[in-house]
Amino acid sequence: MVESISEQLKDAALRLSEDCNRGTGRILRHKSVAHVTNPLDYAWAYHEQFLDKWSGFGAKTLLLGMNPGPYGMAQTGVPFGATAMARDILKIEERQVVTPEGAHPKRPIEGLSMERQEVSGTRFWSMLSDHYGSTEAIFSNIFVVNHCPLLILAETGRNVTPVDLPKSIIEPVLKACDRHLESVVNIMGIDSVVGVGNYAKKRAQSVLNDVDIDAMWHPSPASPLANRNGGADWRANATSKIP
Repeated sequence: MVESISEQLKDAALRLSEDCNRGTGRILRHKSVAHVTNPLDYAWAYHEQFLDKWSGFGAKTLLLGMNPGPYGMAQTGVPFGATAMARDILKIEERQVVTPEGAHPKRPIEGLSMERQEVSGTRFWSMLSDHYGSTEAIFSNIFVVNHCPLLILAETGRNVTPVDLPKSIIEPVLKACDRHLESVVNIMGIDSVVGVGNYAKKRAQSVLNDVDIDAMWHPSPASPLANRNGGADWRANATSKIP
């Protein structure tokens, strides 16, 4: 019997999680990194819901993020998963989440009860909800994946992105992430990928063939483009890149 799309995606995500865990020690040896945790492990009960609820609506466009932020996917297991967005738009239900070993003491894992809202995730899912009008319509058109699932933090609690790390340190993990991206594209029959930021676009271009690849601006509050005109320019750019 052929597995459902959600079951295939869960299998692929679990393989990615295992591969990334094997690369954690190497990442931790780099001087800029103090903490590495994996939301696909400790927040799997949330990520599994996301795949079960929303992967089967026939989307053929994939929005590709980079890696989790401490107030988004790190809490909810969902890409760009600001907690209010995860609850209200994605209908993710509360599950017990235990702070993993090695977590940053300044960045506790509180799951859906986290009150602080990730700005990027709030902008991202609000835009999609406004553009499509319903959650079912969102996922009839697009699906969302982060390229790398690992939360990587400096001693200060600053988010460290994969692009901040030397190739010799991060490349084994990124290769596993590339394989996962290829799996998602094949499982879902994706025909276009939109990188959320140029890093994700370049990563997709390096591994995917016969798929249209573009990029939207990243919604991070650290980006001047995302903040321009109170975010209106970012929303216009983002909606111009999706079906």
